[in-house]
Amino acid sequence: MITPLPAGSTIGIIGGGQLGRMLAMAAARLGYRTIVLEPQADCPAAQTANRQIVAAYDDAHGLAELARECAVVTYEFENVPVEAIAALAADVAVFPPARALEVAQDRLAEKTAINAMGIATARFLAVDDDTMLAAGIEGFGGNGVLKTRRLGYDGKGQRVFRNASRQDAAGVFAAMGNAPLILEAFVEFEREVSAIAARGQDGRVVAYDAAENVHRDGILHTSTVPAQVSEATLAQARNAAATILEGLDYVGVIGVEFFVLSDGALIVNEIAPRVHNSGHWTEAACMVSQFEQHIRAICGLPLGDPARHSDCVMENLIGEDVARVGDLLAESGVMVHLYGKAQARPGRKMGHFTRLGG
Repeated sequence: MITPLPAGSTIGIIGGGQLGRMLAMAAARLGYRTIVLEPQADCPAAQTANRQIVAAYDDAHGLAELARECAVVTYEFENVPVEAIAALAADVAVFPPARALEVAQDRLAEKTAINAMGIATARFLAVDDDTMLAAGIEGFGGNGVLKTRRLGYDGKGQRVFRNASRQDAAGVFAAMGNAPLILEAFVEFEREVSAIAARGQDGRVVAYDAAENVHRDGILHTSTVPAQVSEATLAQARNAAATILEGLDYVGVIGVEFFVLSDGALIVNEIAPRVHNSGHWTEAACMVSQFEQHIRAICGLPLGDPARHSDCVMENLIGEDVARVGDLLAESGVMVHLYGKAQARPGRKMGHFTRLGG
């Protein structure tokens, strides 16, 4: 039997961005307090949490204080140092586990682990110098996407090769920072979808309906539900997400991104061990949002029903898109969520809105 964390307990959140902000809001609705650990003062999450510890993610004193004050700790993004999470877990419950973070932080480890679970990904190979890159370009027919193995997001840390030759590899490894890289083969896909799923401390798994995603400049633009795929494809997405959750002994919400092939089959693009941008629609179209689901999972509460009551489209407000808010607020059937960021910059997520469609 899992003993739920009683109301009034304190949840620690490492990371102070918009995901932490929305987790703190969900926690408050369920009667929990939250403390955010984030080096940037007055971060978006601090505006909704009860307290902020201003410290680096690997600061020993800050982490020790978080462990003393909290009954459970989670994180809102996957670039938190694994060593810090592993050390923290010796003093307080941490969900998702450090193993999930370790796998998700390295694209090579991620794809290797997913393949070991019997789930398909794009072909890939490690690249540690220009010679390995040249061989990879040749092996993949001159086409592929070169990525940093660690710390990349929203299209950053990537280079695309089209009809390239071995000679095009010269100097690339140094240009990309002499950091470990991975070359992924191109995938001929029809659309991109993502599955948001959760696993509780008791092992129960629930999954939301898959969203169909459109990206612009490497950043998520819209997520539409329902996705225009078959029921067999939806079932495959749910099953793959469940397999990954169980394989990682995961607790909490995970985002799994897929490419949909012409025959409806799926291959995994990447996983995110946290609540996910493509699941923001759940706060408007479901009784239990992905944020509440995550809080339920890490606190040992029963997982909620992931069913949606409406079709919808979620759209990110990027940079100056935030100027549209006045018009959006005048519409019926639109939920607007701003992140409390003072300055709009190109490529910066300022908020999102979800338009219900029935």
